[in-house]
Amino acid sequence: MKEISKLLDYRPDIKVVDATLRDGGLVNDFFFTDEFIKSLYNANLRAGVDYMEFGYKGDREMFDETKFGACKFCDDDFIRSIVGENNTDLKIAVMADVGRCNYKNDIHDRAESPVDLIRVATYLHQIPTAVDMIEDAKKKGYEVSCNIMAISTAQEADIKVALDILGKSPVDVIYIVDSFGSIYPEQMARIADLYCEYAEKYNKKIGIHAHDNQKLAFANTIEAVGDGVDWLDATYLSMGRGAGNCAMELLLGFLKNPKYNVYPVLQFIEKHMNKLREEGVVWGYDLQYLMTGLLNQHPRTAIQFTKENRKDYAEFYKEIIAQE
Repeated sequence: MKEISKLLDYRPDIKVVDATLRDGGLVNDFFFTDEFIKSLYNANLRAGVDYMEFGYKGDREMFDETKFGACKFCDDDFIRSIVGENNTDLKIAVMADVGRCNYKNDIHDRAESPVDLIRVATYLHQIPTAVDMIEDAKKKGYEVSCNIMAISTAQEADIKVALDILGKSPVDVIYIVDSFGSIYPEQMARIADLYCEYAEKYNKKIGIHAHDNQKLAFANTIEAVGDGVDWLDATYLSMGRGAGNCAMELLLGFLKNPKYNVYPVLQFIEKHMNKLREEGVVWGYDLQYLMTGLLNQHPRTAIQFTKENRKDYAEFYKEIIAQE
């Protein structure tokens, strides 16, 4: 059983990362207004959030600019149009997806960019390229984290090899990612122990990025906090791909550090997040996402089910269980 101090006290090492624009952008193809983004930036400042992720560094040769908003590409000039010189304690992050970004050309030297943190996202079989991206970003002067995606489908031996390789790299933070929302808190405790073992060995930090397919994103995040995980991803009103993520309003309400303030988050949700839903943007827990989470499957079939406005849940379950 965890010590009560793990839940009632706070660790100054904890960092909260707002992923609303990046993970939430997967829901609306990153079509956020400048007003929305500036208001989110100001809400994060007032709430004491540590990092704000603006979106992806998408490769323009792979993605049609006319089909996505600016947060798909995160040009330095675009970020500056929102944050100026960002003379604040809030740091700026972007995600670089292995195989989906031109990192050598599109990620400029830190001295020329408003970005502080590059978040590399990788699957296990892409780890060598991820390490090259990490080394490239560190040479350019950035903080760097690495998200190992879809670990719920991986063998523990393979995860250990990946953690060893990343541990020897110059990465600063290694993330536990429950891509399919299929992990339970009891499992998260064991996974966190494994990651923290390598973090201690190589002097790294560990983060968590959870999905809410089984309504466990918040539970898994606070489980991880109690197990020594320091970097915590969250999104306003859980906005994110499919079932969404750990809710910022839940997380800041839980954390005991007096630097965090949930009230600006509630204000932003009232004014801006509710408006998104009224405009028809759809995300959040529903039965189709529960099913893919239970079966430890990628939510792409559930996302398509949602887009088609289907409600035949039992038929959908038969369809996806046949894929097992």
